[in-house]
Amino acid sequence: MLPIDPAAARWLWIVGMITVLFWCIDWSWVWIPGVILMLVLAGFFRDPQRRIPAGPGCVVSPADGTITDIRTNTNPEAGPEDGICISIFLSVFNIHINRSPFAGQVKSIEYKPGKFLDARHPDSHQLNEANWIHLQCGPWCMTVRQISGLIARRIICRVRRGQVLDRGERIGLICFGSRTELYLPPGARLEVEVGMKVRGGSTVVAVLPVEEGRGEHAGNEPLFP
Repeated sequence: MLPIDPAAARWLWIVGMITVLFWCIDWSWVWIPGVILMLVLAGFFRDPQRRIPAGPGCVVSPADGTITDIRTNTNPEAGPEDGICISIFLSVFNIHINRSPFAGQVKSIEYKPGKFLDARHPDSHQLNEANWIHLQCGPWCMTVRQISGLIARRIICRVRRGQVLDRGERIGLICFGSRTELYLPPGARLEVEVGMKVRGGSTVVAVLPVEEGRGEHAGNEPLFP
């Protein structure tokens, strides 16, 4: 059975109760769509296991979806200044679980209320409700930004300040169409381009320079254990 995120429980309970009620009175024009909606919800909140890359310096995608923009960050409050920002659009058909891009510790979490434009809108990354998760990953800093979309309008963050995370560990989700941004430190070598499909926790989006003196080199190591 495909694992489903706990956030689905409330939605499935509400739709399930309505479906059962109308099934009991034989209103098929209601309970049949109800069953279909339950299947859609279960599909949206699916949470499959992912094989996490183990190569040193590998940064994994924080979300499933399509890369819509890659730019240099000039705002030090959003993430590392002069580093690359990768923007990922999540449609309603994508898995919406967010994952930590690298092993590290949560430095801070910043929530900012805002609008609920469609996540594909060019201004959504500036105006929409958003949640910043700032990470300290050894000598590097990076940020995952959860941005709400038009439908449901709910950001779920499941980490706290000071929490230590593994690479690929689940950190939250965004409901029903959204955008996730990853702010990388300067010096990260980009491994993706605009238009690529990525999978949270398993697609390597960048490689960080390995610390000197450790005898490690990402290019000579297997990506998976």
